[in-house]
Amino acid sequence: MIDAETACSRVSSICQVGIVGFRDGREIFEFETLLDPCDDFHAGNIRVHGITAAHVAGKPTFGTAHPVIDGHLSGRATVAHSLFDKGALAAACRTHNRNPIETVWLDSVRVARRAWPDLPNHRLGNLARHLGVRHRHHDALSDARAAGWVIVRAIEHTGLSLADWMAPPRPAGLPPKPAADGPLRGERVAIVGEPRDGSLAHAVAAMGGVVVSSVGARTTIVAVAGNEPFGRAIRASAAFRRAEAARRTGQRLRIVSGSELAGAVSDEGGGLPTTWEQPTPPVV
Repeated sequence: MIDAETACSRVSSICQVGIVGFRDGREIFEFETLLDPCDDFHAGNIRVHGITAAHVAGKPTFGTAHPVIDGHLSGRATVAHSLFDKGALAAACRTHNRNPIETVWLDSVRVARRAWPDLPNHRLGNLARHLGVRHRHHDALSDARAAGWVIVRAIEHTGLSLADWMAPPRPAGLPPKPAADGPLRGERVAIVGEPRDGSLAHAVAAMGGVVVSSVGARTTIVAVAGNEPFGRAIRASAAFRRAEAARRTGQRLRIVSGSELAGAVSDEGGGLPTTWEQPTPPVV
């Protein structure tokens, strides 16, 4: 995970780099350095990150630091929040006559938009607050760490692996086609906690269920990715709140975990249990 701060409007003018390494959902190393960008510092950039020419006096240039940065990133998956950092590194390599850094890039903005579509925006600061991650905006090391945790939490939240997230995104708005028959035939299933092209959606479609885009009057099941108890992020989502509101008004709607749904409709499960049925609403 990397973040770069720049001294001026030229994206090659990197004045700070932060890198945080993750493995199996945990941090394993961090690297941060100020860099002499060999360029001007503009007032607008200074207002953003607080780094001035005085701070980088005597610091290494990007050309000097390139072997260390390249050693951390080359041959690995590199996450950045937007692809500004990808462009900045490429431009700095050209400016300082260094070889391009050979890495595979993953945009954590794209991941966040798919994992938490109900959030009002997917800026790094807002995501850090939503996920409970400590964050100091426009500090390169803190930004890199926060972007890394976005990926870790998205994997936990959706059940999609890093390889799934690295794969090219499927066309939007195209949930998997339901099978002609199966234990979920006739059910309209809204998915909470992962994209509509995720593994739970494919399982539902394979069992004949129609995956719908949102909770509506014709929705019969809300399937939450993962296991119960559902976390705060799930319960606070707009889809989950709509489902609970629909149940309170008497709509026959079942809210179940993805693992419970899969187990109930397996050969051993024998179909949907009656305990999922909507209770009769109280008379008021």
